[in-house]
Amino acid sequence: MSLKLILGNKNYSSWSMRPWLALAEHGIPFEEEVINIYDPASKPKILSYSPAGKMPILLDGESTIWDSLAILETFADKFPHLDLWPKDPAARALARSVSAEMHSGFAPLRRALPMNLKRAPAPPKAGIADDVKADIRRVCDIFREARTRFGARGDFLFGAFSAADCMFAPVATRLRTYAVKLDEPCTEYVDAIHNLSSFKRWKEAGLKEPWAHPDYDAV
Repeated sequence: MSLKLILGNKNYSSWSMRPWLALAEHGIPFEEEVINIYDPASKPKILSYSPAGKMPILLDGESTIWDSLAILETFADKFPHLDLWPKDPAARALARSVSAEMHSGFAPLRRALPMNLKRAPAPPKAGIADDVKADIRRVCDIFREARTRFGARGDFLFGAFSAADCMFAPVATRLRTYAVKLDEPCTEYVDAIHNLSSFKRWKEAGLKEPWAHPDYDAV
């Protein structure tokens, strides 16, 4: 079995982090290639892997899969023993719903608080707008609901680390990076993500990258 992930910058690319964590945290062997997604000269190389022209991309034998959530679903099919989605039907339904919500929503938060692992924790220079605050409240509501209903047996949204945690890990970094004030349950969840051994390896690699994104660094 040969798996290869084509990834964007580890410091900035929230989408790329998601499937990487799923494999790395469970010790699944894979190759990786990191491409500076913000360099226009990289576009032909990315297109050589996928006609969508976006990352991450999974190369699995003769199959090419792109989009973070599609890749996570592929992993769930290939590695059912990992329980990337909770076994309990109600928990699995909620996990898939909130993962899809994260995938398609929260545009104000994404724009205003970009992922930047090198940034020293501090509030954004322009403050936090009302629509971003609404996104943050919704994210925290998701954390509390999942943890209260299904998270009692572990540190993550549904107890054990799951695909839903992969989807929400990048926003957990944003909440810390921009020094967002959180209640205790949400702080504990953000801490759990940052304490993952896989996340620590991802961040370590991101901090070593030479690339900069002036727009993100100015927030």
